[in-house]
Amino acid sequence: MSDPSSVPLATDTAIIDQICDRVYQIVLDIQQQHPELLKEKYRTTPWHTPHNQSVFIKKLKARLTQAEDEETKLINIRRFLEILLLPSYFTQPSFGELTQTLQSSIPPNSPSPSPELVSSDSSEAVPSPASVTNNSPGIAILLLDAENLQLDIETEKFLAKLCTYPIQIKVAFANWRSLGKKDAEFHSRGYELIHVPPGKDSADVKMATVGSSIFIHYPNAREILVCSSDGVMTHLYNTLRTHGFTVYLVRKQGDTITVLNSDTNQTQRHCLSPPPEIPGLEEFINQIKAIIRLEQIRTGNLWVKLSNVSNLFYSQYQTTISSLVSCHCPGKTVPDFFLDYPNEFVLHNLPEQSGLYVTLFEMNCSVIAPNPSASTESPDLNSSLNTKIRSKVELEQELVKIVKRLMANSGQTSVAISNVGSEFSKQHKQGITKVLKGLNLSVKFIDFLKVCNLFKLEKTGKEYKLKICNSTKKETQNKLKSTPEPITSFKELEKVIKKIIETRIQVSGAKDIAVNDVKKEFQNQYQMTADACVKNFEPKSSLIKFLRNRPTMFNMALIDRDYRVAIAKELN
Repeated sequence: MSDPSSVPLATDTAIIDQICDRVYQIVLDIQQQHPELLKEKYRTTPWHTPHNQSVFIKKLKARLTQAEDEETKLINIRRFLEILLLPSYFTQPSFGELTQTLQSSIPPNSPSPSPELVSSDSSEAVPSPASVTNNSPGIAILLLDAENLQLDIETEKFLAKLCTYPIQIKVAFANWRSLGKKDAEFHSRGYELIHVPPGKDSADVKMATVGSSIFIHYPNAREILVCSSDGVMTHLYNTLRTHGFTVYLVRKQGDTITVLNSDTNQTQRHCLSPPPEIPGLEEFINQIKAIIRLEQIRTGNLWVKLSNVSNLFYSQYQTTISSLVSCHCPGKTVPDFFLDYPNEFVLHNLPEQSGLYVTLFEMNCSVIAPNPSASTESPDLNSSLNTKIRSKVELEQELVKIVKRLMANSGQTSVAISNVGSEFSKQHKQGITKVLKGLNLSVKFIDFLKVCNLFKLEKTGKEYKLKICNSTKKETQNKLKSTPEPITSFKELEKVIKKIIETRIQVSGAKDIAVNDVKKEFQNQYQMTADACVKNFEPKSSLIKFLRNRPTMFNMALIDRDYRVAIAKELN
């Protein structure tokens, strides 16, 4: 980049004539090659005619003759072009090349004052610090699209460490009326603020316009940080690169800030979330044990795959078991760690295709090696671990207990629904939404409560609160007393289905009944679907399959697309 102070002093008006011709030729070329960059009313103007050429050069020359220094001349050229051209032109590399050529051509008549970032509206000029002069060392400039990306102080410190030069200029672009008190916050942190009108790309266009001519106004700038997650800023990034700047493209992806360096083409990352704390050894062991217990309850198996434990640990604590093992036991692998604590864990090494399994060492239970062919979801391995709620009535009972307990602890007559859900998850190690789905009740928790006559919902602000309906207390008690015992085996289910079929046939006088009638009666009695009950014992089964697989007990027939069932006659 040329240093204007090295250009010999000259007052020859021939230089101004030469500049006017150059600018005129640029506009003529744009009309012929890229007319879309011209404002609509100037696209059909016959710029090639002698008359229009003369008017163009005369007006531009008048602007340049009145300017007293190099900077004012450059500003006047830009403002003249802004009358004719759309803002998108000023983000083009060709504009940067033009301004660089003009900068080296215009002789300074006097030392330039502190430069300014100038937009088309002089009221939005951003004054630079007095310390920035042509003779000062290099600086870095941060340009921020505050509508698209907002930087906190820690992120600014991270960006400052990446730069070779100090960040002395920070400019933020936004429609500040729509950002509440953010303008005061950014101003207090040393940002110069440029306001833009409402619009999808207003901040982008203004930032690109100012950024593309930054080398004119800040000859000491060496590094530019372009901070915006909007893809259109890639054009500004490339334009600044062509002028020899080191450009950092700063974007936000999730909770991570990524910074692309134009010189090295390398990406640096900064996490906005604080790094997870490293737990003590005892706490670390207890965290693993809690995850294993939850997985045992969920699957009904004592043995849990070590890989599943690792994945669940990472999901909950955002760090890996292996990294914490390295902290507490340098040089040890994860299996080594489990083997080093035989009073806490038992590790079993199955054939290579099955991997490692782990369980908790309990004094009161016998340890049986896992069967790799058994489903890890089977509930029959250890039924004592299976605490699944099997019906709508059981769910209501459990919610009543939780609500009563929370009200007693708080001394209030109602409790927030969010607290009820949290307490349920804490006790049953699974969310209530998942339980509702397991009962084939495809409704949200709030909708379930609305139709449940045991509770009364009250809305306070944006929060729903729950209380027990006293008016239905006796009704509820009678209902709970009449609720049949949960079905815990296939044999019990066979007896229940057989009794329903026999009763319905006896009442109707028919020789068989529709399977749908069986389903309705079952749901009336047990507050859950028959299909869901069957799936408790065979996850991939259904009531139809259950009946079909017992030909000695039930006779199934498909009549007019309707399944009907009867009790099979016993052979004498």
